[in-house]
Amino acid sequence: MNSLLIYPEWPDTYWSFKHALPFEGKRSAYPPLGLLTVASMLPKHWQKKLVDTNVRPLTDADLEWADVALLSGMLVHKQDLLAILARCRARGLRTVIGGPVTSSVEELPLHADHVVIGEAEDLIADLAADLERGTAKPVYRARELPGLDTTPLPDLSLISPKYYSAMAIQYSRGCPFTCEFCDIIEIYGRKPRTKSPAQVVTELDQLYQSKWRGSVFIVDDNFIGNKKKVKELLPVLRDWNVQHQRPFTFFTEASVNLADDADLLQMMKDAGFTRVFLGIETPVEASLKEAQKLQNTRRSLMESVRRVQTYGMEVMAGFIVGFDNDPEDVFDKQVEFIQESAIPLAMVGLLLALPGTQLYRRLMKEGRIVDEGRGDNMDLRLNFIPRMNAERLVEGYRSILRRIYHPDAYYERVRRFLAQYRPTHHRPRSLSDYLALGRSILKQGVLGEARASYWKFFLQAATRYRHAFDTAITLAIMGYHFQTLTRVVCDAE
Repeated sequence: MNSLLIYPEWPDTYWSFKHALPFEGKRSAYPPLGLLTVASMLPKHWQKKLVDTNVRPLTDADLEWADVALLSGMLVHKQDLLAILARCRARGLRTVIGGPVTSSVEELPLHADHVVIGEAEDLIADLAADLERGTAKPVYRARELPGLDTTPLPDLSLISPKYYSAMAIQYSRGCPFTCEFCDIIEIYGRKPRTKSPAQVVTELDQLYQSKWRGSVFIVDDNFIGNKKKVKELLPVLRDWNVQHQRPFTFFTEASVNLADDADLLQMMKDAGFTRVFLGIETPVEASLKEAQKLQNTRRSLMESVRRVQTYGMEVMAGFIVGFDNDPEDVFDKQVEFIQESAIPLAMVGLLLALPGTQLYRRLMKEGRIVDEGRGDNMDLRLNFIPRMNAERLVEGYRSILRRIYHPDAYYERVRRFLAQYRPTHHRPRSLSDYLALGRSILKQGVLGEARASYWKFFLQAATRYRHAFDTAITLAIMGYHFQTLTRVVCDAE
């Protein structure tokens, strides 16, 4: 059976990095790890082809070749997924859809022949056998959360790594916290499940043998959800990286309580972690309590960010406005925190009530849900009725973006970060690094609207911050993406 695995295109959001990727000569930030892993679970005698539409278009020839199309994505991909499903069905091609989107969109059985809800490890064999017999059911639902000891290596033969900015591996699923707005605990559970260190080493070996060198994203929603297990993994990660002359640097997502554990921070630093995403959400304690994000109320958020930064790791962070307890001056408070904490890449979004979450259920009971949303927290069309005046909320949100991504404010934030940043892991520069530098100079320094701000920052990076020049240029390029997208959002109706 010819199986065509299809990944939809990322919409233009802060997370897509679409406006930064061309500097690097890349087409997408990360490969579709879920589909690559599912591909390894399919019967060995099946022929497999993967089309990541972020890398190349889906062609009629692809559809003509296939006996079945397998799609995966998230709520943010919904519109593109529906378009692909319609295109497949118009040709009479059977379709299977899985991934987090199936836990959020109830109407999918109207668009796909077969819908898979939950994780694939324990049901993929039955699905494949039913597809071969022509007896596949409309819906397959995982009965329980599987252990990860049987999760196979992703099939990297289906992609060309050169098109991606970073490679990706998964270590764990699940999170121990109960944040009201988060769907991770609803989909993957509150008890983190992990792979063994040996499994992770095997994945690193595969990446190394595929000639990949550079960044590796550990995609876990909370890498430190099980601290005991992580502390068993990190020394193994460090030893592997040292033995192979440090071909990889790592970045991941973690909860703020990471900052409490000096041993854990040192282990991550030694292993080669250079960046971590933290869910700060808001400096307003009443809003954190409302969202059941109590782990953020038990420590100084500002001090937590600074402590992580002192271990040679750049902090990216998520921020949200739109909580019921947000005061009128929440927008000023967010800007003040972001600038003071020296977080260059601040992902600020409007609160989104994701289907299946505690927040969605609460707001539904209160009669405040408008629709299921689009999964994009930069979308100005709120999917719920906020306590704050909606126009005030949207304009306040825009005001945050305008202020934190104004070139002068952004470069000042980066300078403050670089002043105390001491990178401990340096990789040799590649041709793509030099090309990115040249494109940055041309696009930002010659053709850009903020040329004066750029050159002031560039000269300081080359002199005062020479110890982190590569990081400075990377952040300048990422700033271009954020500034471009900010203009789009602020100009939108």
